[in-house]
Amino acid sequence: MKVVLFCGGLGMRLREYSETIPKPMVPIGNHPILWHVMKYYAHYGHTDFILCLGYKAHVIKEYFLNYNECLSNDFTLSDGGKNLQLLSSDIQNWRITFVDTGLTANIGQRLKAVEPYLDSDPVFLANYTDGLTDLPLPCVLDHFYRANTIAGFLAVRPSQTFHRVRIDSGGLVRGISDMSTADFWINGGFFVFKREIFAYLRDGEELVHEPFQRLIAESQLTAYKHAGFWACMDTFKEKQQFDDMHALGHVPWEVWRPISTLVG
Repeated sequence: MKVVLFCGGLGMRLREYSETIPKPMVPIGNHPILWHVMKYYAHYGHTDFILCLGYKAHVIKEYFLNYNECLSNDFTLSDGGKNLQLLSSDIQNWRITFVDTGLTANIGQRLKAVEPYLDSDPVFLANYTDGLTDLPLPCVLDHFYRANTIAGFLAVRPSQTFHRVRIDSGGLVRGISDMSTADFWINGGFFVFKREIFAYLRDGEELVHEPFQRLIAESQLTAYKHAGFWACMDTFKEKQQFDDMHALGHVPWEVWRPISTLVG
């Protein structure tokens, strides 16, 4: 199953990095967040990627063109450095298609631009590439197939530390609660689509605006609720939170690692 990854945004709220690299290349540990997202899908057997490129596309291309498996995998060096044997591999079985989808295109336009590269696949996955989760992906796919809709997405609890406030007509506060504990769900950026999605997408439209409204009107959009770990990297503060978690070894999104190595 192909995985479409939206990699072309400017990342304006991460200007500390986005002036030199595109948002998907902002690092967590030794790897960009894009690598973490791709590694997640690869863990579940989905290794055919289509990258929707835009802003500073050359940085993403150069990263993979010069990818060194030795920097993230164990290996054996012998004969004074003449022979090198990798003991494991990250991207050896990945197939990556790099597509320039425009500097200022929105998500809907980028998706439309890569339609020809989906071949005849009836179902494909898509992702914003700025969020990580410990979601068991097969559960989402099973839910999607059972619902038999054209589109589905991951619904998660908001991770920001905002508060939900209930106010009456007179302006008195009648309740206040943490957003993460309220019965409130947001789009987590992990999508499943049938090819029919393109019939709902008009030129210039943003993916989750007009197209999703059409799907809702026809009962063709479903959401999978996940109350486990999910976080996105939209601001410098959120990037720092990822760095702190990685430094402590608390990396619940690294579902490819043995459970014994994941610190609780």
